Formats: sequence, C-alpha cells, structure tokens
Amino acid sequence: MSGSYEVEIKSLLGSAESAKQLRQRIFEIESNAGPIATSSQLNHYFEKGNPEILAESIAPRLTNEEAALIRKIANEATKISVRTRGADGVARIVLKASLGTDSSANGVVRAELDAVVPNLTLDELDAEVLSAGYQYQAKWSRAREEYRLGDIAICLDKNAGYGYLAEFEKVIDDADAADIAKADIVALMDRLNVEELSQDRLERMFAHYNAHWPEYYGSEKIFIID
Repeated sequence: MSGSYEVEIKSLLGSAESAKQLRQRIFEIESNAGPIATSSQLNHYFEKGNPEILAESIAPRLTNEEAALIRKIANEATKISVRTRGADGVARIVLKASLGTDSSANGVVRAELDAVVPNLTLDELDAEVLSAGYQYQAKWSRAREEYRLGDIAICLDKNAGYGYLAEFEKVIDDADAADIAKADIVALMDRLNVEELSQDRLERMFAHYNAHWPEYYGSEKIFIID
C-alpha cells in the first residue's frame, strides 16, 4: 500500500511518578516540547464486520483524500483495526492496517486513517460502524498529553486498565524507511531512559483488557500483566 505510515513504539510507565520523570526528561531536551495538546478520549474498538461496507458508508462524509484512503485500506489491507474516538465533542473514525507480522491493533508499523466525521456524535458514528456488521471489541478511556521532539510525537496517556503509557510515533511516506524511523525512535527512547513494551506483553495486556473492559472503562483501576 502507498500513502503515509505511522511507526509507533510504546513504553509502559505504570505510575504517575514515572510519568512525571518522563515529562521532566522531555523538558530537559526541549523546554518548548509541549504539551502541545491535551484531551480526554473515549476509544471504541470493533471486530468482525465488513470494512468495504464501512468504507462506502463513511467515505461520503470525509474529504476526497480521506475517502480515497479509507477505500484503499478497506480494499487492500488484510489486517485492519477499526475504532472510533470521541474527544472534546468531536467524533473520529480510525482505521489501522499493519505491515508485517504485528497486529493491526498494536503493531509497530501501520498505514493509518484518522479522520474527523462531521455532524455525527460518537454514538451515531458507532451506529454506522455497527451497521457494517461490526461488534464492540472493547471500550477504552484515557487522558492524553501530546509532546513533540523534532519529528517524533510523544503521547503520554493515562489509560484505564493500563495506567500510564507513552507512545512514540513518527509518520513516514515510504514504508521502506520504517527501519530508519524505528531506529530514530529507539534512540530517543534511550535518551529519555524508557524501555519498549514488548509486542508479546502488549498483546497479553490487550487481550486481558478486552475480556474485562466493563470493569475498567471510565475508571481509575489498573492491572499488571507480566
């Protein structure tokens, strides 16, 4: 697939103190790093369903470029994560298609559509997704702070279930540049003294949350999965 790709690596921080230390190290590198944005988010994940039906339903509400991308992902990708997001009264549709063997929900390199869907509430957008044969996989809630160091975005999230988590993301136009982008992210993470959360552990955490999400959604509760 052509287009833009996100290269993202996560680090599990856990505690508020660890999050505070990461903020301090970010500011030591660049005092103007942010936060450039803050938000409280609801993220609803879906499974099963027909991505092509979803694309044709949502595309007329998007820009021409976004419509072309949602159709391209739906028609060409084999592993697609579908989610909706509500933040500050705005509803967004998010499709992520993995490259390589990682999952589309949590993979390191993914093609991505993240688009505002005008004139729909989050509940109304959910209904559009459900009408394409999808069902809820889980609902997530988080508070997000966004920072930027050079061309790498850092999202510091307080997630229900997970606790504090940092996401380091670089967007590239050429999938062949993914290894270079990953190396850049790893170098920054080393400089900030944070460790990558392994894909295996992340998938175990994801599975546990999905199995128990009503217990955590909208709460302060967290769990620990080794």
